[in-house]
Amino acid sequence: MTNPLSEPPAPPARPAAGDSLDKLREHLGATARDKRAVALDVWLKELFPSHLTGVSLLAVGGLGRRDCAPYSDLDLVLLHNGTAGIDRIASALWYPIWDARLGLDHSVRTLPEALSVAHDDVKVALGLLDARHVAGDAGLSADLIAAAGDQWRRTAVRLMPQLKELTQSRWAGHGELAFLLEGDLKEAAGGLRDVTLLRGIGRAGIADTMRPAVRAATLRLLDTRDALHLAVGRRVDRLVAQERATVAGLLEIEDPDTLLRRVSGDARTVAHAVDDAWRAIDRLRGNRRRPGAPAASARRPIARDVVEQNGELVLARTAIGPVPDPSLSLRVAAAAATTRLPIARATCEWLAAFCPPLPTPWPPAARAALVSLLGAGPGLLPTWETCDRYGLIDAWLPEWARMRSLPQHHPIHRFTLDRHLVQAAYEATKYAREVDRPDLLLLGAFLHDVGKGLPGDHSVVGAPIAADIAARIGLPPSDVATVEKMVRLHLLLPEVATRRDLADPKTISTVAEQVGDSTTLDLLHALARADSHATGPAAWSDWKGRLMAELVRRVHTALDTGALPEPPEPDPELLNGTLPVVHLDGDKVSVAASDRRGLLAGVTACLAMHRLDVVAANTSTVDGRAIVEFYTQPRYGTPYDPVALTADLRRVASGDVSVTQRVRARAMSARGGTPEPKVIWQRAAATDAVVLELRAADSPGLLYRVTTALDEAGAEIRAARISTLGGDVVDAFYLVGTWPDQDARDRVQRAVLAAV
Repeated sequence: MTNPLSEPPAPPARPAAGDSLDKLREHLGATARDKRAVALDVWLKELFPSHLTGVSLLAVGGLGRRDCAPYSDLDLVLLHNGTAGIDRIASALWYPIWDARLGLDHSVRTLPEALSVAHDDVKVALGLLDARHVAGDAGLSADLIAAAGDQWRRTAVRLMPQLKELTQSRWAGHGELAFLLEGDLKEAAGGLRDVTLLRGIGRAGIADTMRPAVRAATLRLLDTRDALHLAVGRRVDRLVAQERATVAGLLEIEDPDTLLRRVSGDARTVAHAVDDAWRAIDRLRGNRRRPGAPAASARRPIARDVVEQNGELVLARTAIGPVPDPSLSLRVAAAAATTRLPIARATCEWLAAFCPPLPTPWPPAARAALVSLLGAGPGLLPTWETCDRYGLIDAWLPEWARMRSLPQHHPIHRFTLDRHLVQAAYEATKYAREVDRPDLLLLGAFLHDVGKGLPGDHSVVGAPIAADIAARIGLPPSDVATVEKMVRLHLLLPEVATRRDLADPKTISTVAEQVGDSTTLDLLHALARADSHATGPAAWSDWKGRLMAELVRRVHTALDTGALPEPPEPDPELLNGTLPVVHLDGDKVSVAASDRRGLLAGVTACLAMHRLDVVAANTSTVDGRAIVEFYTQPRYGTPYDPVALTADLRRVASGDVSVTQRVRARAMSARGGTPEPKVIWQRAAATDAVVLELRAADSPGLLYRVTTALDEAGAEIRAARISTLGGDVVDAFYLVGTWPDQDARDRVQRAVLAAV
């Protein structure tokens, strides 16, 4: 910027919106990243006041490494030696960058200031390792780059605890990229931020962190992030489901699932390198002991054939022989998970190379070790991943290769299939004391979704696979049958609890007949809770938990005594009070009014107006008096105003439609524009009714529209169960009567589908 009064030069052009895939692909790859860096360097040099001395501009971050993405921010340091008016100089440099609508992270420092901040702030210290001269005084930049590198080598070991704390905090917030269906390519564990961490540890001389496999994984992750920027047209690092197809197309990968599995594999490579680096750091810090401390090579027995040395598990000398025990790898894994100590890398490599295959059936020691491993709690997840890294899992369970990194497509799922299964076993440990057979609970939780990825209903397809595995590991036939039943019925309790009327004797008798005994019922109850918690936050709610507990209690009674529940009696005040009657009791809302068409839909609209989502509804008519009972939950977590809700419900019950006019108009305008809905008739699922089950995408006012359509079609609703799974709903409506006429059912079905 030789003339401060002239117009600043234009920034480098970014990809144009609407470009073809072939055109966008020109912005992918290491060469494209280098070209972006060169173009930005040229532009920044033009902006920089060339007449200044003792001032320089350095790039850090992605631009410093020459791997900036298409829409990355700029990370810049303006370095000076005490130059007067530096704030004015900085403003003249930053404002054209902001005017160009580029993100900017900037700092202005002298060399001593920069080194002082880096001395105590590990993030700044790591950032300066990527510093690269762009413009101005090259000698000043070189002094900082050399001094920052030298200071890092001298202080890195001291800063490692701070770095580890920051890293673990980031991991806790963003999860593990290898197992997430919508992971952050930069911030999640195993992402690009961890690659920066590895470079820093390598620059400190602590470990060889950037091995060929890590460098190759890094290049693929950078390509994926670049493709994501190009697909979205802005800076974004989370690879969400709706962008995967476009990103895969840009990278010329055959399908989105293959892309996700590649990202998972690369993230695992990076995460494994980080684990190795932390261990090297721990060993280095452990060797810096006070005089008189115990020798680092002391070996402490942990379990049979397993000892601890330097904070890691290694094999006892007696375990290494010409014919190792086939159960040795499982026993080492169980010991590691139980003690929460890592397995030494050399031990993993030895087990992978020399531990013989397990016989069929497994010996008791191997079976016991697997159960101990699955029931180890917090130690299970890191130990399982270590064993998977070295191929030990594939040796135990050949089916694992098919399930590794397999995406799950329902939006309520957070993890890939392999992580979901291990997470379910971990969650199941919380309920181990509630069942007679905790070993079968752990195995059932671990195997419950083994049928996913294969054609057909995964519960039905997975049951014989789980039975084969259970038999192979040496369970007796009766236990094999129990595991098979757990896998086949693992969705029974949550689906019935949320989609069926628990007061209907038919519901309870059907579940009792399928389950067969109380022991299996308790196992299925524990498995359903573990599965829900392992799936993700959207798969569980307190209401769902209460429904399942109530279902289990009623089925227990039926199994133990043969008695089925009697239909509940309405509240006497609802039967005898002066109409209209409104009762509010926590999440239960009850209304009694003169029987008329549209009452159920009107109350539904009123509840929606007060931001209450309906999860269940019961209706009955006694001597011309309609009684509707709703179970609700606040849409945004804020409790309703009982006075306002009561007043509005009384007006609706009295026939005043103006109360909900705005809600009804909004609900009707939201029709259509969603994936094809589906209606399923269940004619044998209820005692005195048929069940119409609607599966559709959720939308505002859907329940109001459907209840209105059913009412106008002449269908009397006895009960309703509303189940929301992510962006989808499965709503079950109990329609009074047997509905034998196909034409009548078709007419109602058309009305419901038109309302969606």
